[in-house]
Amino acid sequence: MIGLVASSGSPVIINGPTGSGKELVAEAIHDESRRKGNFIALNCAAIPSELIEAELFGFEKGAFTGALKTTMGKFEQANRGTLFLDEIGDMPFGVQTKLLRVLENSIISKVGSSKEVKLDVRIICATHKNLEFLVEDNSFREDLLFRLNVFPISVPSLNERSDDIPDLVNHFLKLKTKTENTKRPNFDNTAIKALKDYAWPGNIREVRNVVERSLIFFPNTMVNGEDVNKYLLSVDSGVINRTEEQAEIWSEFDELGLKDPEEHPEDRDTSPPKPEDFAKWFETNNSVDLRALLRDIEIVFIETALDRNSGNTSEAAKDLKLLRTTLIEKIKNIVFKLFLFFPSFNEIFQQRFRTVELRH
Repeated sequence: MIGLVASSGSPVIINGPTGSGKELVAEAIHDESRRKGNFIALNCAAIPSELIEAELFGFEKGAFTGALKTTMGKFEQANRGTLFLDEIGDMPFGVQTKLLRVLENSIISKVGSSKEVKLDVRIICATHKNLEFLVEDNSFREDLLFRLNVFPISVPSLNERSDDIPDLVNHFLKLKTKTENTKRPNFDNTAIKALKDYAWPGNIREVRNVVERSLIFFPNTMVNGEDVNKYLLSVDSGVINRTEEQAEIWSEFDELGLKDPEEHPEDRDTSPPKPEDFAKWFETNNSVDLRALLRDIEIVFIETALDRNSGNTSEAAKDLKLLRTTLIEKIKNIVFKLFLFFPSFNEIFQQRFRTVELRH
């Protein structure tokens, strides 16, 4: 369908659930059309109703409070190209009338101006709503629907088109590796099968997240099905459900290796537990997430060493009896992965990590 409608300049309406990739379809239509202008997107639901007209058509200096200079709108920016109007069902009724006029004669006027500007813009719209129901509810113009609905395209959710998953993954990998200095992972047949078998409740947005995660976890690495299921599609509960669990672990941890503080106040909080003290763990606990606990201990030591050395990795590495390169790799491979899932866990440490990475 994309190849069929791309060569035409007629309007297109793309219907589909939120996150199903409607904008990607619109971009594909634009690319296939070989129109020389830009692809310009505007989310009608994200712009306040009193501002959307100025966003679309532009405005003259002094047209309203804050209009400090004459500004082009999205239509002019998309001249000889494509204007993608996402969530067209949320466009204010009054603006719909002006859009209909543009569709009929390809002429716009800036807000605050009577001058008419002739344009060549292909309009593609998208919505997750039923526009016919909105027409019945008198919140969408019936004549505008008729004018837009020349080429309707339905985009089902990803769980109905699993064969598209490899292409989408490759698409996002190309985008990310093009703009960022990183090496892409490679997915073997078992990994592709795992991706295609997944239900993708988050649709396209979830695919994008998985791709970004793969670039961090597996740069220049062959990824298999187990990797996909364990690290990309879901995260082990020992990582995701860590907040309450780790609070309990550390409260128990505080009791290991400490003498009674009432009897020995001079020994309060003076030393960490010794290795043999951990034998007491199972006196009060039935199990322990050993990997998570050891990871947390390592993070605490790294953070403290960096803190006491003002972020100097060479000095911190000496305190930790590590090579500087080893310390930097630990920061990258352990700490950064943790904060991928908990971006607000420790903003100060994240900033320190960025500094370390730059110094490296």
